[in-house]
Amino acid sequence: MNSVVSPVQHANVNAAGLPVPGGPLGPRINIREISTKYAANLDSRPSVEYAHGMSNLALTELLGSPVFDMAGKPAGKVREVALAPHEDRAKVASFIVHGKGGDRLLPLTSVNFVNGGIRASTSSAQWAPGKEAEGLFLLSRDLLDQQVIDVHGRKVVRVNDVEIYRETIENHPILKIGSVDVGVRGAVRRLLKGVVPNAALRALLRQIPERPIPWEFVDLIETDPSRRVKLKISHDRLAKLHPADIADIVEDLAPAERQAVFQTLDEEVAAGALEEVQPKVQKAILESLGSERAAEIVEEMEPDAAADLLADLTEERSSQILQEMEPEERQEVSDLLEFKENTAAGRMNTTYLALDVASTVNDAIEKLRNFEGGVENINTIYLVDSGGTLAGAVPLVNLVLGKGEEPMFSLTQEPLISCAADTNEWEVAELFDKYNLLTLPVVDKNNKLTGVITSDDVISLLRSKW
Repeated sequence: MNSVVSPVQHANVNAAGLPVPGGPLGPRINIREISTKYAANLDSRPSVEYAHGMSNLALTELLGSPVFDMAGKPAGKVREVALAPHEDRAKVASFIVHGKGGDRLLPLTSVNFVNGGIRASTSSAQWAPGKEAEGLFLLSRDLLDQQVIDVHGRKVVRVNDVEIYRETIENHPILKIGSVDVGVRGAVRRLLKGVVPNAALRALLRQIPERPIPWEFVDLIETDPSRRVKLKISHDRLAKLHPADIADIVEDLAPAERQAVFQTLDEEVAAGALEEVQPKVQKAILESLGSERAAEIVEEMEPDAAADLLADLTEERSSQILQEMEPEERQEVSDLLEFKENTAAGRMNTTYLALDVASTVNDAIEKLRNFEGGVENINTIYLVDSGGTLAGAVPLVNLVLGKGEEPMFSLTQEPLISCAADTNEWEVAELFDKYNLLTLPVVDKNNKLTGVITSDDVISLLRSKW
């Protein structure tokens, strides 16, 4: 019989035949050799054993564990470990036990202990049929080998195993997910389970560092809308990240997973993230969503960013989304779509702060209180006359230094830099660079203020050309 060779083919090994962490690529690990060295002195029974003092166990170790009913008779083996997210996101609710009569659902409340197997306090006839597991989150099927979002590390990772925390309350075991293992250790445990004696495997695993991600930092991705609702999967933790971090995560996901994330994110959060992703990914996301959902997100985007994105879609798709938008937002974006994208007017934002040229500092502060635009749009307050002609620009810092009834016009910054609506986008970028601008007003042929370009808009321009 040929010797069995571990799937972990390349690792530096010590004299005992175990891998040395951090060592260079070395000889293959021979599983028979490891088994021979350790099996003689260490327990190698095939059942799952946990010392009484241990508090953690791996999902891989639980799967396949023997299950005994209240009389101590074998009832099958653990096929799945299930959560009921609508009740508790972390607590194990039940085991799916596969026996001669098929799958049965063993509630954890009917389990006396988990040690050397699963011992139930009821007979298997009392366990519900496995088909009643619908609506449960199955750790092996729904988590192992799946991509999840590590909201703490701000990245997408693949789950190799699940660490489960065990405690005993009133003589009954309570199992809760502690973390997911995204490192080599979890992969090795799964690959070698049943191939080598348990004791030898445990000895090998002690040599491999853990790479756990606490369960509270894990956001699940479910592409099936109906299951997403049943399992109450949301992205509340992801939504707390900066839009740029969300964008980086989204770009690492598969198309169906991106769609799932944008279906569940709050519209405002989704809009911020969508503005940060690469143009090609933006387009793909918007095309994957229904027109109504796409419109909800586009309405929350800055008008110029929304117009740029819709301009990249087909005319039919763009029209479908516009039709679902609220009239005011639809008109604003439609007006911008009339301009060529590579001009100042095509890049400008129509959400800005503008006051009558005769306004005072108090007027400006009141305007600020009620302004609903983004932070990047309040760097400068523009002054216009009764006809809308641009008359001056007041940096926010000057407003802070002004007094209540002081005229805003006395706080204007000179020279007043502006550009025409048809100015080429690269000339716009040069103006920002030359004058260190944060915002740039765009005027029509009659010098009327029609929009404002922000430094964020210029950064987006440069990114799109990389």
